Amino acid sequence: MDVNGKVVIITGAGQGMGATHARAFVSRGAKVILGDVLEDNVQQLTEELGHSSAIAVHLDVRSTADWQNAVLAATQRFGRVDVLVNNAGILRFTPVDQCSDDEWELVTSINVGGAFKGIRAVVPAMKDSGGGSIINVSSTSGLKAFSSVPAYVTSKFAVRGLTKAAALDLAPFNIRVNSIHPGNIKTAMIDGLYQEFKHVPMNRAGQPSEISNLALFLASDASSFSTGAEFIADGGETAGFPALF
Repeated sequence: MDVNGKVVIITGAGQGMGATHARAFVSRGAKVILGDVLEDNVQQLTEELGHSSAIAVHLDVRSTADWQNAVLAATQRFGRVDVLVNNAGILRFTPVDQCSDDEWELVTSINVGGAFKGIRAVVPAMKDSGGGSIINVSSTSGLKAFSSVPAYVTSKFAVRGLTKAAALDLAPFNIRVNSIHPGNIKTAMIDGLYQEFKHVPMNRAGQPSEISNLALFLASDASSFSTGAEFIADGGETAGFPALF
C-alpha cells in the first residue's frame, strides 16, 4: 500500500477519522492538504505533522470557492493532486416527520453536496497528473436504514450512488472512485449512542485507524482494478444479527 509522494486532500481533517487518516498518510510518506472549518484544529495538526508534509486550508465543503482554493493550494505547494478523501460529514437525529428544511439541507449539503463539489474540483488536477483515486466516506447507513436519521441515511445512500456515477465518467482518465462504509467507529460522532455493541458480531466498535488502513489501500496502486465499489468495515454488522443479539 505505497502512497509515498502522493498528494492527498482530506476533508474534515480537524478531528476524528479525518485527523487519523492524515497521520496515517503522512506516516507512509504522503503529502496532505488538511481541509476543515475547524481552522485551529488543522493548524495544530499541521504543526504536529510538519510543514514539509502538510498544509492547512479553510474548507467548507459546501463552498465551490473553498474547493477551488484547496486544489490551488495543493498544486502550488506540491505540484499535483493524486488522492481525495471526502471524509467530512455530520449526523443529526430527528424522525422524518420532524426533520426541518434547515436540518435536511444542512446534512445533505455537507454529506453529499460536499462530496460532489470535491470530486468536481479535483478532476482537472488529476487529469493533468494522469489519474488519481477518490475515496468517498459513506457509512453502513448507505447500505441499510436506521431510524430517526432520515437526512443522514439519504445522504449516505446518495454518496454511494455518486461514487458509481463518478467512477463511470472518470474511468477513461484513470481516476478511480470508491466508497468506504464504516460501521460504529470510536469517534465523537457515536459518543453516547451505545453502551455496548452486541448488534455487531465482533462485539466492539472499530478504531479510526482501521478505516485509515482501508483508505491507504484505496489510495494506493494495490487497488488499481477497483472502482465504483463499496468497501465495508463494520465488524460484520451488515452481515446479519449475532446469534446472541
